[in-house]
Amino acid sequence: MYRAIRIPPEKGEEIREKAIAGKFLDITRKIRKLQTKEGAFLEIPVIEVACEAIEGFPVIEQENPEFLEIPASLKECLKGSLSETELAQVPSGWHILGDIIIVSIPENLENKKILIAEALLSMYPKCKSVVRDLGIGGQFRQPERELLLGSGTETIHKEHGCFFKQDVTKVMYSKGNLEERKRMSLLGAGETVVDMFAGIGYFSIPMAVHAKPEKITSIEINPESFAYLKENIRLNRVEDVIIPILGDCSQAAPEGEADRVIMGYVGTTHHYLGQAIKALKENGGILHYHETVPENLAMTRPEERVKKAAELLGKKVEVLETRKIKKYSPGVLHVVVDARISE
Repeated sequence: MYRAIRIPPEKGEEIREKAIAGKFLDITRKIRKLQTKEGAFLEIPVIEVACEAIEGFPVIEQENPEFLEIPASLKECLKGSLSETELAQVPSGWHILGDIIIVSIPENLENKKILIAEALLSMYPKCKSVVRDLGIGGQFRQPERELLLGSGTETIHKEHGCFFKQDVTKVMYSKGNLEERKRMSLLGAGETVVDMFAGIGYFSIPMAVHAKPEKITSIEINPESFAYLKENIRLNRVEDVIIPILGDCSQAAPEGEADRVIMGYVGTTHHYLGQAIKALKENGGILHYHETVPENLAMTRPEERVKKAAELLGKKVEVLETRKIKKYSPGVLHVVVDARISE
């Protein structure tokens, strides 16, 4: 038996999203439009549900259901809707956070962006929205993004056993930092940690969930990111480990307290190295310093900056490792220096 909810067309997106959220959308069948004597309707395919009606709309037995054939690629999905020239410029990659698809679309496909969004949703029927990525900017590195299709930009992304609630139009979440987040989840057992640029909990949450530190002080200056940080602490049940602080880490970071300091921001991070070193215990500790740097300076400049900051405070530095996290932009790498600071 194949069942479907029969609804007016204007209710289509609303009910589709509710079916996704309620986990009763049948993603193997097409949503189809039909004309009856009573007017036009949509049939949203659903799996077996206990109720016979959803919000007053009938659940019917669907005759001759149409099954989805998921296209092998976005270009294949758009054939017939775009010219060959336009198809050549269709994005070849995108990423999915929770149930939201984030995609970069070239300006010369501006008038085709909704078609592209519809095609992506047909490829990923469990997703609820498509958002166009237009870059990042400002002190808080906030994304510039446009909702193309769907009604929501807030989602919960699950990664490595952790939950990250976020609004993809308000905070950044880099999939390219996945391995570094996993690495942080293995460090800090029994330690006191300071996360100076905590964001929504990118590094604090995995560390708290998996490594079980004694305490993490997570500092974030952006009120919107801070609100999600607090929510993610609750979602992951690590209230007894993480202490969130809203403020500028140059003023809010403790001194002489940490076994380990995380500096997971890039841009002006080197300006805060002195405060990070002061946050470590008097006899020292471990520093994780992130920087974006031209490729030809990747293995020298970040290390030199850490050494110079430590020298000014009369401290010694042992560089444990300099790791390349990802390509940040053409000719620029995102790297992290692990350094042991001592007296």
